[in-house]
Amino acid sequence: GVSRLSRGRFITYTSDNGLASNTVASVAEGPDGTMWFATPNGLSAFTGSRWKRFGVKDGLASENINCLLTDSGGVLWIGTAGGLSFWSSGTIRTAPAMPASLREQILGIAEDGNGSLWVTTSAHVVRINRDNLTHDALAPGDVREFTTADGLHGTEGVKRSRSVISDQSGRVWFSMNSGISVIDPGRVQGNSAPAIAHVEALSANGNAINLKGPIHVPGGHKRLTFEYAGLSLSHPERVRFRYMLEGFEDDWNGPVAAREAIYTNLSPGSYRFRVVASNPDGVWNPNEGVVAFVVDPLLWQTWWFRLAIIAALGLAGMLLYRLRLHQLTRRLNLRFEERLAERTRIAQELHDTLLQGFLSVSMQVHVAADGLPADSHVKPTLTRALQSMGQVIEEGRNAVRGLRSSKSASLDLEQAFSLVRHELGPLAGENVEFRVIVDGEQKPLHPLLRDEVYQIGREALINAFRHSQAKHIEIELQYSPNQFRVFVRDDGSGIDPKVVDTGRVGHWGLSGMRERADRIGARFHVFTRASAGTEIELAVPGHLAFQHPPGRKWKWFGNYNRQDSHSTRHKRKSE
Repeated sequence: GVSRLSRGRFITYTSDNGLASNTVASVAEGPDGTMWFATPNGLSAFTGSRWKRFGVKDGLASENINCLLTDSGGVLWIGTAGGLSFWSSGTIRTAPAMPASLREQILGIAEDGNGSLWVTTSAHVVRINRDNLTHDALAPGDVREFTTADGLHGTEGVKRSRSVISDQSGRVWFSMNSGISVIDPGRVQGNSAPAIAHVEALSANGNAINLKGPIHVPGGHKRLTFEYAGLSLSHPERVRFRYMLEGFEDDWNGPVAAREAIYTNLSPGSYRFRVVASNPDGVWNPNEGVVAFVVDPLLWQTWWFRLAIIAALGLAGMLLYRLRLHQLTRRLNLRFEERLAERTRIAQELHDTLLQGFLSVSMQVHVAADGLPADSHVKPTLTRALQSMGQVIEEGRNAVRGLRSSKSASLDLEQAFSLVRHELGPLAGENVEFRVIVDGEQKPLHPLLRDEVYQIGREALINAFRHSQAKHIEIELQYSPNQFRVFVRDDGSGIDPKVVDTGRVGHWGLSGMRERADRIGARFHVFTRASAGTEIELAVPGHLAFQHPPGRKWKWFGNYNRQDSHSTRHKRKSE
């Protein structure tokens, strides 16, 4: 407990009377007469006849308190097991800028005549600017650590009452684990000269690199080592460094005592290694040691190599695409030729057998009809039969002519489509305006593909004349370098969307057109709207549609799949 002498007798206070603990490590008196007591369970204050206790919740770094000091400015300094705290203006604080050496166990505190605090800890002897610490304004040089290089026999303090005191001469005495030391603060020199940082060597994977002239580090080196030093004539072992590699990191490393920095696996590029040093008093020299260098890329890390790889991959992809496209084109052409040969064979057989048979039968019936009397009741029947047979023979000839279409027939699509209206006769309507438009330079089409295109266009025109109730109908043949397109447009009543998607029961017009388009590798679309009529589009890639002149080389880099945009009118109809 604590005892005090009052009126010739002692009064004792214990934990039962309000003291934080019966064990008291240190006592100090505040400028207002308050008595302060350091205990293992917190800080106790006695004013008049009242006790008050303070703990961590009140701002103490730790409740285990070792020593107390009231300085000349009336500030109470509290040395705890967790660092240094102080009482000022009615509150306990632990400075945020407290150095790391003062955040360990504090064993002794004293004040010199210059206004500095001398503090011993479990491993350090530190001098610190008292005023700047209380105002959170510590500057370089306000904190200095003393070591055996300054004459101390050791730096480990001891846990004793008043292990650090100042005498009337201004000297500060230290009770350390290795003996007693004394220092005269008046004879301690001020801040020493700033330390000068200098980069001495650079090595890559252990191989030294010349620091003269432009510095290039060969690519592929995984370990770069920078060796540097700080020139200080007083206590060079206490020089500290900060370093940073611009281009790799954005903040300083340190402070450190080591005199080398190691970086691994740097990417190709430009870098600047920067290092600064502080003198034994902790003052940092703003002058830097700087080394600028370039890490050269390996062959596969150069931009031109990567660009070449990308170009090679792109070229390989294009070649594979063109090869596949060429194979598909040859396969379709082979199918076209096979079908054309089959049609020619069928046409020959029809001509040599069926048509010849019909002609022979027709001649015999004609002879029989001429031999009958004029008033024979059989003669009108035979005459009608001869007329029907003549019509069948003519239709057969037209079919054979279509099966044996020549290569030059592909240039007659415009004429063939213009005759569709005449084929329909009265069904086409007299008030319907019809026109055929050709856009671009006409090119010969593959014969079989030409016939399929004609059948699709003819079916679309017939449907427009018969069902759309339109006043304007047109068909446009569009020849472009990369594709052949056919548009059939009308301003009629449009088509029910359900019919467009699934077709109409018993009607196969749209389904047949789609099937024909699929057979020739074409795109088939129907755009319809009640207020805008109908537009049917058939698009065939140029490499499938057109017959190339003999001797023309196959184009590797042509863009056969580029799609020309619709005109404004086409877009409006497809909305």
